[in-house]
Parts: sequence; C-alpha cells; structure tokens
Amino acid sequence: MSPLATAERSARVRRGHDDPAAGSAGVVVAGVTKSFEPGVAVLHGVDVSVEAGATLALLGPSGCGKTTLLRIIAGLDAPDSGTVTVGGRELTGPKGVVPPEKRRVGMVFQDWALFPHLSVARNVGFGLPRSERRESPRIDEALELVGLGGLGERMPSTLSGGQQQRVALARAIAPRPSVLLLDEPFSNLDATLRTRVRTEIHQLLVGLGITTIFVTHDQDEAFILGDHVAVLSEGRVVQHGTPAELYLRPQTRWLADFVGDANFLPATAHGQVGSSVIGELPLDHPAEGSVEVLVRPEHLDLHPVGPQGADVGAGERGNTAEEPGVVELVEYVGHDTTYLVRQGELTLRVRRPSEPVVGRGEQVRLRYVGGATTWFPPET
Repeated sequence: MSPLATAERSARVRRGHDDPAAGSAGVVVAGVTKSFEPGVAVLHGVDVSVEAGATLALLGPSGCGKTTLLRIIAGLDAPDSGTVTVGGRELTGPKGVVPPEKRRVGMVFQDWALFPHLSVARNVGFGLPRSERRESPRIDEALELVGLGGLGERMPSTLSGGQQQRVALARAIAPRPSVLLLDEPFSNLDATLRTRVRTEIHQLLVGLGITTIFVTHDQDEAFILGDHVAVLSEGRVVQHGTPAELYLRPQTRWLADFVGDANFLPATAHGQVGSSVIGELPLDHPAEGSVEVLVRPEHLDLHPVGPQGADVGAGERGNTAEEPGVVELVEYVGHDTTYLVRQGELTLRVRRPSEPVVGRGEQVRLRYVGGATTWFPPET
C-alpha cells in the first residue's frame, strides 16, 4: 500500500462513516513524578501538553522515563504525584485514577502485543464492547483505515511486519479513542520497511486528525512525525517545542548535540557577533567574552584552494576562514555529502546537498552560510 493510497483510503472512509477522531482531545500532564524504588526517581515533576488533533513526540535516550510517562497517561501506571487531564477531564490526580478502559485512550505497544491465536478481525475487535468483538462496523472501518480491508480472516502470523503493526494500530483506533499513544512504534521493523511504514502511518494520523503522543529515541522520527517534541533526560523535560525550535535554538549544549550533528566553535563574543577560526558568526542573543557557538554542518560551505592558494569558486567571501583547512574524510550517501575538515585544532563537519566536490587530503576554505545562531558557555 502506497502512502498516497493510505491517505485516499482514510479520506474515503471518513466521508462514508462517523469520524473516528471526532472526539479528539488535548492532553495536559502537570507535575508528574514517579519512583519504582525508594529514593530512585524515574520522573521529576514532568510538565508536557499537546493540543487536540496534534502530535507530540516524547524523545530521549533509553532509560529517561518516556515510556513510564506514556504508561501513566494510559492509566497503566499511577504516578506518585501530579495530574493527567484529557479534554478537560482529570484522569489522574488527587481525586483518584480513572482505569485504562474508561479513559478513551488507545495504545499501540512496542511489540504490538497481537494475540497469535485470534484472527486479524478478532484482534482489532478485542477492545470493543463484548457484543461487538466478533462482528462490528468499527472493525471493518478500522481495517479499511489502515489499508487492511478484506484481511480480517487472516491470522497475524501470515502478515508482514508492517501489516502486523497496522493491525495493532487498527485495534487501538477501533474504539474511537480521543487520544492515541504509541510506544516506539517502528522499532521492530527493518530500516527499509521502517521508513516506508513511518510515512504511511504519518499520513494516516494526519488524515485522522487524532491527538497522538508517541515515544521514540530516534531524532528523525520525532522531527518527522511530531508537531511538537518534548525531549526528556534523566526523568526531566529538557525542552518542549517545535522540531525547528529544538534544532536551531536548543537551550542546552547536551540537547544541541542530541538532536543532530553539531559543531561547537570556540569564539570571542562582542554583543551579537562571535569571532572564530572561520570568521565572524552572528549570534541570536548577545554575549561577552569566551563562548562556544553552535554551527550545524549544513550551515558551513567549503571551496577548494587552488595550487597558488586562491579559492576556486568561492565568490563572495562573507564569513570565511582566513586559513585553509584539510579534508580528512568524505562521506557520500547519495542525497548529500558530509566532509570532516581539520581546521587548526578543530575537526568540523560540513554537509552539502551534492556529490563530492573535493577529496581526502585536499585543502579547502570554510565559509559560514547560516543565520544567527545560539551559543553556550565554554565547557570546563
């Protein structure tokens, strides 16, 4: 099933049936803490939120507490303190905890948790009222939405990994939840299938307009699927914002390095200009003295240095290094090329959307081509 067919099928089903996501609701998590052992906290006063119909990615390294937070939202775990509110209705808080089956929250588990002895249709109908589990328009509707119409009598073992994942998704949306939760939804798929299925699920979620929260440790997945991303580290939210805000304006040096390739250039700042080995860099907020400036690889350009030391094709010099650097490594992946360039005592990553223009050992001159960027205090 192609991504286009997924979107068209979703739109067609929604025109002919009740909208499964008509009751989508916003989610607000406030001050949630959780410890599984005395003195060993997993979550420290976590605050996150997502608007109705939007998608929030919970991004972070293994063990940071993101799956625990997802389970608390689902009602599978109870926090030590804090509240979870969905659509203005408090599901977890001082008044108690609403059980999972009464939350109108669907969840797709990391291992999909399909019942091998039940057909696809019986798996999808498992979360419905008992009278509808064997036969219901909701089952057919959910299978149609995920592109598995007509496969209800098949057994899970006869399906591909991508199809099994869509069965798990159909089971989660069949009861028409107001919120959909996904825990590492693509981790069990190989790299090629993962990219294709991710695009299909992305288009499906956009078409449904259902409020979605998903957990991932993959920055690409978080940025592609998430309208907003909350990055967790050691049980705390480091930053919560749009993918562009996190990538271009990270609030900590750790976050800058975590969400993408990063060069940190020592510079001397005067106001909103930092002087570095590659020239003057514009800063997004003023500073004075020694700083480390964030420079993404795609914000650097390079030009070969000719035999007499002249730049070949450099054009307008702009913010350019005075001394040439040396290319130590070239990594060509088809859609772009990454160069490791030795510039004085630094090794910088440069990314260009083209085939290689220089080779290992060649001299190049680096030029900054990005906009105002952020800076951090020097590491001690």
